[in-house]
Amino acid sequence: MLRHSFSLTRYFKPTRTVYTTTCLVHTKQDKSFQLKTPKGTRDYNEKEMAVRQDLFTTITRIFERHGAVTIDTPVFEMRDILSGKYGEDSKLIYDLADQGGEACSLRYDLTVPFARYLAMQGKKEAQQIKRYQIAKVYRRDQPIMTKGRLREFYQCDFDIAGVYDPLIPDAEVLKVLCDTLDQVKIPFHIKLNHRQILDGLFQVCGVPSDKIRTISSAVDKLDKLEWEQVKQEMTLEKGLDPLIADQIGDYIQRFQDQDTDTLLARLEQDSRLMSHAGAAQGIADLKLLLEFLAIYNIHDRVKLDLSLARGLDYYTGIIYEAVAEKTEGVGSIAAGGRYDHLVGMFSGTNKAGKPKTIPCVGVSIGVERLFSILMSRQKLSDIKSNKTQVYVISVGDGLLKERMELVRELWDAGIQASFMQKNKPKLEKQWVACEKEHIPFAVIIGQDELNHGQVRIKDMRNKDIEQGGGSLFNRKDMITELKQKITTIAH
Repeated sequence: MLRHSFSLTRYFKPTRTVYTTTCLVHTKQDKSFQLKTPKGTRDYNEKEMAVRQDLFTTITRIFERHGAVTIDTPVFEMRDILSGKYGEDSKLIYDLADQGGEACSLRYDLTVPFARYLAMQGKKEAQQIKRYQIAKVYRRDQPIMTKGRLREFYQCDFDIAGVYDPLIPDAEVLKVLCDTLDQVKIPFHIKLNHRQILDGLFQVCGVPSDKIRTISSAVDKLDKLEWEQVKQEMTLEKGLDPLIADQIGDYIQRFQDQDTDTLLARLEQDSRLMSHAGAAQGIADLKLLLEFLAIYNIHDRVKLDLSLARGLDYYTGIIYEAVAEKTEGVGSIAAGGRYDHLVGMFSGTNKAGKPKTIPCVGVSIGVERLFSILMSRQKLSDIKSNKTQVYVISVGDGLLKERMELVRELWDAGIQASFMQKNKPKLEKQWVACEKEHIPFAVIIGQDELNHGQVRIKDMRNKDIEQGGGSLFNRKDMITELKQKITTIAH
């Protein structure tokens, strides 16, 4: 026989009430478990899902405005596909138990699966594509639930693959990013860098080739740690000569807190850095990119930051990261860059022995962090969780069949409608249900309205007492009147 033990704790906060429930289930053998979601995962109630669905719809609309098409890929990949692509973050990949000879892992991001997809499509289908994908990814990270850092979470990716003239796709991806964050009304700025500038800087400072990626990973932590802490990681943990570390620190600190155009001009005057062909090309790329961003009116949104490294191994050119402003503790809300050689890791070589690669550039929007910001701005009780536009209310003796007939007419006309599923509901409870769900219009019927072939329509958003019980309309005009009123909501 099962015995159930429940403990319920209620916490009051200024904006909403949160309930936490713990349920222990005991078997005859006195074995017990705690009923909960795994660490780093969570459920979403209907009001939270309404906010999330609106967010996904907004992002999708912007992606499609730029001509993108969507694809889907498996939630798990062959382990060899994912290995060696994420630098030090590879330890965060979830490996699955062997299921009959195939070593698989849950996908860490959507970029590597997209590159694998392109390689499998072949030459004809995958030469040029604007693609977006909104799907879950998995990381064995240390979660911070209130800041949107989870182990299971959605990414919203937009990528342009194919051979185009330089920096034109990169500029459009940054425009997509700015449009998205503007649409959800989150203040932000974009940190910008170039992998070739960073690699060139490391090389002229004397960083050995086999340490460039691991030193990049350390430099990328400068937005969270002081320079001395980063230097300690470089020298004590990763074995870099302290004199080389000091040179890197001198470059990064010397070029801090300057506007992007001034910083680029100063980098061009640095003969030591410009002697490195890759760094010189990176500076030229950034200058051209800024010209395109000015055309798109987003030049002032970006700021060159030499400490931005992006720890993932597959980036080859422009890299960027959007950071939320006026939001405590959230930090990065989107990131991306150019990855020209990733597809070539999967597609083999051509007759000349060179990788059959497809250049790509993209951005991944951190929808979970956007969601946490949006939820902090509003009360849960103010969120409309359903799409119902009309609530049918009866006055008097229930009128169940008459209400059912009315909602059938509304449904058949494409109007989202509902009613209280009781034979004789109390009038007050019907009003409360309509207001609680933030339903904008009520259709009211009583015996008198039925006898005269009429209905009353009330705008529930309007608290004007002169509106009374609503305005009378002929029953045959009900659909037309409601559609006109519903149209005003959309605008």
